Amino acid sequence: MKNAYITKISKFLPNSPVENDQIEDKLGFIDGQKSRAKSIILRNNKIKKRYYAIDENGNVTHNNAQLTAAAIEELCDANFSKDQIELLSCGTSTPDQLLPSHAAMVHGELKNGNMEINSASGVCCSGMNALKYGYMAIKVGQVNNAVCTGSEKVSTWTKADFYQEEIEHLKALEENPMIAFDKDFLRWMLSDGSGAMLVENEPKGDTPLKIEWMEGFSYAFEMETCMYAGGEKLENGELKPWSEFAPEDWAKKSVFAIKQDVKLLGENILKKGVDCLKEVYEKHGIGPDDVDYYLPHISSYFFKQGLYDEMKDRGVEMPWEKWFLNLEHVGNVGAASIYLMLEELVASGKLKKGDRILLHVPESARFSYTYAYLTVC
Repeated sequence: MKNAYITKISKFLPNSPVENDQIEDKLGFIDGQKSRAKSIILRNNKIKKRYYAIDENGNVTHNNAQLTAAAIEELCDANFSKDQIELLSCGTSTPDQLLPSHAAMVHGELKNGNMEINSASGVCCSGMNALKYGYMAIKVGQVNNAVCTGSEKVSTWTKADFYQEEIEHLKALEENPMIAFDKDFLRWMLSDGSGAMLVENEPKGDTPLKIEWMEGFSYAFEMETCMYAGGEKLENGELKPWSEFAPEDWAKKSVFAIKQDVKLLGENILKKGVDCLKEVYEKHGIGPDDVDYYLPHISSYFFKQGLYDEMKDRGVEMPWEKWFLNLEHVGNVGAASIYLMLEELVASGKLKKGDRILLHVPESARFSYTYAYLTVC
């Protein structure tokens, strides 16, 4: 088996950062009114800046494939061109279309010749799953390099126009024209952007990171759906897909809006995460003492203290000085978040040879978790 190294990391964040008081100017006011939930959610998540692929006039500046291709272009220099990519592996929660696959559309943007492509679906773990596919392809010697990406284009999914027909439908029924909290919640949480990693079979570059191992877990066998789009959650916990709704109901019920069962999230996301973290530690014979930098993808700073407390209560406390987060000034970029965190850590110049990095990515869709353990070469 060969070794796999992350030799370069890049990012692309579209347009200028959007401050908290600018969000509704960008996304629009639902029914012309300010959100009642906005201030509460922003106070808890502590996000101050995020990025949208929308210009000053509300026009789309980039689709998801273009965001991803832009990050990949940032990987390229005199030593590595896009024509040298052997494998392209892309993960996202928000592809531009149902078909073709996201990776196929990114490849179409790159226009760099024939190569293998892979698309990882899902939510936040899709970016890590894209990385794992590239990691495994290099481990078995199928390719010498892989470009792996995580990206999101969520702004158009959360614009006010997306909910307008539902509001009009509620008014026609003489019901309260207010978007449910499970839909409004995520409008103040999510951000656009992309990250890319070049993974190679040799430790090249200024700060190569050896991928020691990657592990994934799913609790879908015992947990109902928590975060979803393209469906509606029923009272019995089952998810009714968009294809089983009449077309006229897609807009009336905002079927394609991103939603989250906030109660289910709060009760389970941390507990399940520490359950499998302990399994990872036991399997690989390591613990918090074997980690120099801990990069957890958290959707909100609301969960930061809770995650620390859960680990402490379960005997795997991670000291605060090992945590590295950038949520406050980048936003929650879903599948791209872990790429953006690692890129910022490498660019900080803090890393030294021998440092050990633990990546921890949860996904609330149906409670999945992915981990990666890296060492600085």
